[in-house]
Amino acid sequence: MAMPYLIEQGFSKGELGFALSGVSIAYGLSKFLMGNISDRSNARLFLPAGLALSALCMIAMGVFPFATSSITIMFVLLFFNGWFQGMGWPPCGRVMVHWFSVKERGLKMSVWNIAHNVGGGLIGPMSILGISLFGAWQSNFYFPGLIALVIAFMAYWLVRDTPQSCGLPPIELYKNEKQTDYKPVFEEELSAKRIFLDYVLNNRALWYIALANVFVYLVRYGVLDWAPTFLKEAKGFSLNESGWAYFAYEYAGIPGTLICGWMSDKVFKGRRAPATVIYMVLVLVAVIVYWKNPAGNPWIDNLALIAIGFLIYGPVMLIGVHALDLVPKKAAGTAAGFTGLFGYLGGAVFANVASEHVVDNWGWDGGFFILTAACVLAILFTAFTWRGELKQKDR
Repeated sequence: MAMPYLIEQGFSKGELGFALSGVSIAYGLSKFLMGNISDRSNARLFLPAGLALSALCMIAMGVFPFATSSITIMFVLLFFNGWFQGMGWPPCGRVMVHWFSVKERGLKMSVWNIAHNVGGGLIGPMSILGISLFGAWQSNFYFPGLIALVIAFMAYWLVRDTPQSCGLPPIELYKNEKQTDYKPVFEEELSAKRIFLDYVLNNRALWYIALANVFVYLVRYGVLDWAPTFLKEAKGFSLNESGWAYFAYEYAGIPGTLICGWMSDKVFKGRRAPATVIYMVLVLVAVIVYWKNPAGNPWIDNLALIAIGFLIYGPVMLIGVHALDLVPKKAAGTAAGFTGLFGYLGGAVFANVASEHVVDNWGWDGGFFILTAACVLAILFTAFTWRGELKQKDR
């Protein structure tokens, strides 16, 4: 939401895309490296610490004028922000796999995953509210940062690490839903080397979904990060109209994610690939409508953007669930970080940097050619895991 103001300050889309890539580069690396540390840490401490530090980075960007005076400074601050944000998903994954069994994990994690949409969707209205309260566009940075600090304290108060840390038995024993290969030894902590070599680097299915994640994230961020600018420049939306369209995009992901998680658990019996493929085919259709609809039809633009939001967060969530399903619980953070590494360093960085140079040189059509190709490749790599899931289900 701050991008249109920064463009008015004289920065180009390519420069801002480079600055924004700092988040994605750092997040991808942090999600993988800090994810491995999170597998051996207390989630109650690890999660809120990362959120509080991330909030402080954004507050600094809004409070100190020099923080937005150059692309280099913005890149550095956004890099630190991304690193601290990378401390979020892995401990959440650790909590989820310890408190919920495989048979209920798809739906439960879809409920958890709508946090992305609740927070992301609030950015549009929060931007409008922040500017009205403080009278400065820099409130796009520090107003959400202040709220995030409050949420960090709430997380520390509410989160619990594992059932065992509360004197409870492992979830598989409590639910009497042992996996076919479940053993008590799986409750033992694993070394970093064993996690990397035994359960991540030699896991072919994990590589496939990591590659699929590159293209899912390219679509997610290619649409998300530049929606306000695209709607303003190509579709003639006002800033307020763009903000509410952004809000609708994010909140449409809530029912879409819940339905996707329910489908993977109940319709496909714990298999993640079929639901992901169905959703990505529909994303492809919605992206083409969003692209080809001529200016002057705002309702179609809004409906297409809502459809993309409804659909894209299901695959984002399911790839994470799929990664958790493929490894022991004690390697959950690292597996999630591995797919996140690909998603952010491949998909999100490309969406932030390369696609913006494509748009600068070949217009919005060039950017949408990339998004449609990404949909097709996400479908292809996810389909490679289809047979493996069938064999695992039959076992």
